Amino acid sequence: MKSINVILSGGVGSRLWPLSRKSRPKQYLPIFEGETLFQKTALRNKTFCDELLVVGNKDNYQLSRTDLEKAGIAHYREIIEACPRNTAAAITFAALACEPEDILFVTPSDQLIQDGEAYEQAVNRGILLAKEGFIVTFGLQPTRPETGYGYIEAVGEDVKSFREKPDLATAKRFLEQGNFYWNSGMFCFQAGVFLDELAKYEPNVYLKTFNAFRQMNGSFLDEDLSMEIPSISVDYGVMERTEKIKVVPSQFQWSDMGSFESIYDYLTEKGYPKDDLGNLVIGTDKHTEFTGLSNTILIETDDVILVLRKENSQDVKKIYERLEKEKPGLV
Repeated sequence: MKSINVILSGGVGSRLWPLSRKSRPKQYLPIFEGETLFQKTALRNKTFCDELLVVGNKDNYQLSRTDLEKAGIAHYREIIEACPRNTAAAITFAALACEPEDILFVTPSDQLIQDGEAYEQAVNRGILLAKEGFIVTFGLQPTRPETGYGYIEAVGEDVKSFREKPDLATAKRFLEQGNFYWNSGMFCFQAGVFLDELAKYEPNVYLKTFNAFRQMNGSFLDEDLSMEIPSISVDYGVMERTEKIKVVPSQFQWSDMGSFESIYDYLTEKGYPKDDLGNLVIGTDKHTEFTGLSNTILIETDDVILVLRKENSQDVKKIYERLEKEKPGLV
């Protein structure tokens, strides 16, 4: 029985456009003390895992390889998806590449986590529960009424329900109740247990993924076979339906770095300059003045300028989706 860190690295990070592009998604931006989130993830989990398995895609696998080389990690396996088919398929590919009894610690590649004792305790508890045959998710103690995350309702380690991203009033109620946790998107389970549960609840996803995996050419998956796989999330496919689910309530500091609000908080915490009204500039050394504005972020790249209020960070995804149709060269 080996423990394997499965890093999911197929996302684009549309809410961090224009910093994050299809050609360099947010997990490969070296803006976190000179490291990328992808590198931080791989290095952070070396302590707990015997192997590393990266599930990426044909557009970014070279970025993963470069990051791992720079981080001094030479030994790893990779699965390269031909097209995005969501997290259920990505995790299934990883599980099929491992022995049934192997413990998979599945982590997104784009999260900022404060490792240390709290993180170590949570991961070790998750691995222990996985060895007992449970499918484990990690819930983070919320620090604010966040509307950008999904939530897990729990009593101890028993999951009562999964909740979609709430509106502000609902998020405030979750925070007051005290038994709702942010859904971290991190999981731990035995490969065979996961595959059995997927086959039980989503047999078509299991079958189509297995067919594509069986025809894999080296590390590369076939596009035609991959396109036959239903695109569903692992939360919907397995986590919300399995009776083997457990949650590890966790205290470590965590952010999915999924918005400019997260980036703003991170940068200002590290002493990045902002003016007296909380306005901040990213990506240019040009002298910039703000008047009549507060908590505003100006982001400049070679071809784009984006100006937004910090609290409107979630709306960047709408701009990305519009430009994807109108001016695809900008994304």
